[in-house]
Amino acid sequence: MMLRLKGLTFLLLLVLCSSVHQCEARSGKNWSWRRSSSRAPSTSAFRRKGKAKSSSSGSHKQSGKGSRQSPYQPSPAITPASPSGDPVQGNGSQAAPAPAMPAPNGGGYGYPLLTPPPLQPSPSATSPPAAPSSQDTVFNVVDFGAKGDGVTDDTQAFEAAWAAACKVEASTVLVPSEHEFVVGPISFSGPYCKPNILFQLDGTILAQTSARVWGSGLLQWLEFTKLTGIAIQGSGVINGRGQQWWTYSDPNDDDNDDAYYVELDKMPQIKPTALRFYGSSNVTVTGITIVNSSQCHLKFDSCQGVMVHDLTISSPEHSPNTDGIHLQNSKEVSIHHTNLACGDDCVSIQTGCSDVNIHNVNCGPGHGISIGGLGRYNTKACVSNITVRDVKMFRTMTGVRIKTWQGGSGLVQGIRFSNIQVSEVQTPIIIDQFYCDKTTCRNQTSAVAVSGVQYENIRGTFTIKPAHFACSDSSPCSEITLTGIQLKPLLVPQYHLYNPFCWQAFGELYTPTVPPISCLQIGKPAGNSVLSDGDLC
Repeated sequence: MMLRLKGLTFLLLLVLCSSVHQCEARSGKNWSWRRSSSRAPSTSAFRRKGKAKSSSSGSHKQSGKGSRQSPYQPSPAITPASPSGDPVQGNGSQAAPAPAMPAPNGGGYGYPLLTPPPLQPSPSATSPPAAPSSQDTVFNVVDFGAKGDGVTDDTQAFEAAWAAACKVEASTVLVPSEHEFVVGPISFSGPYCKPNILFQLDGTILAQTSARVWGSGLLQWLEFTKLTGIAIQGSGVINGRGQQWWTYSDPNDDDNDDAYYVELDKMPQIKPTALRFYGSSNVTVTGITIVNSSQCHLKFDSCQGVMVHDLTISSPEHSPNTDGIHLQNSKEVSIHHTNLACGDDCVSIQTGCSDVNIHNVNCGPGHGISIGGLGRYNTKACVSNITVRDVKMFRTMTGVRIKTWQGGSGLVQGIRFSNIQVSEVQTPIIIDQFYCDKTTCRNQTSAVAVSGVQYENIRGTFTIKPAHFACSDSSPCSEITLTGIQLKPLLVPQYHLYNPFCWQAFGELYTPTVPPISCLQIGKPAGNSVLSDGDLC
């Protein structure tokens, strides 16, 4: 009996020893699931290789103004971060991270931790990143190396931030507040960018003032080309620092010095537009301020579906050729609730524009709101369906104006100027088919035809002439209608008052005008065929 008990005891000892050896064999780090589950995955797989450095904020995602909602997409999603808390940087695409491990206490996912989950290998640093998410992603220019100190050239950082945002639909490029970014000529280009990118401008962008940056001259400074659903919004400022280009001096400016004029002499004669959109659709510009452009402040060329509102544009009254908003070959344009003060046309509408609606705009100082000049260098010009209403003009050279060059062809038709309040405006109403910005221009027979122009409720004060209709002998102006015109003279020492002027202008007075515009010829010009857009444009 004792022998049997000893044998059983011996067998039990053998079994226990073998079990101990098995546990010791699995006691290494490769088998300890508790260690692996508590150890954070490698962060190298989460950090994207890129030249940009993280800002002190530690995240692309910003709060406050930087998180404004795009007009086209829902609010931006938070940019993924690595387990260490660092932001994912680069071009907006990120490698797929390993799944988060449940907490060792078993409460991480709401189910008990019975067995360790299978370990996932960390993605290789050289493996291609996963496709970017279609959700909003914010790309802060500071995260891409921009200093925003008002001195350092931040052009490359802006280019890098744009390149990243370009790859993500409904992304946001953030120019944060309380910074001044010096930026040289730059093109934010498509057509391969994803749609509905938001350029959130809350800081200040300053133009370069060194002549060498501009070379022999450029036509634009900040350009957005061939994009769909592009929007610029915010409370920031685009400052063209046009003083470096303008050829006049302000006797009240205490900052004038010899160094300024030496640099001015070096600047090329070709002056850049501050902000230009080309070949784009569904464009929105709202909230921002554009000041002191060297030439035109905001330009839309070959765009469709343009919305501009709650914008401020400002430059001195005597700054040359500083149009506020310039439209060319653009359709379906809406401009409203905007303040425009500049040295040229508050809004300039050129050839190829149609379905333009301008309302609730303040204009002045400046040259008023103009269609043209059209037909220069014997070119063909076509403009149709333009409405300008509920506008206030103060101390402008002209009010609402149509101007064409001799020798051109084409047609301006379907124009309505309504509810225009003028104050100290030199000439509130103008059609000039003999426009010339030189000392003399050669007389030519052909002209851009003007037909179907309505003037309704234009009231206020003028300082030179209430109305001026100078139309072509070969192509008289037709279907001009006047309703509710009440313009009173205002004596200003430097100006001489004149009566209304008409030449080859035909139409109808629906109500008596103040002062009387009796020179308008009632009816249609003799032998004038019915003009149509199909015939002339």
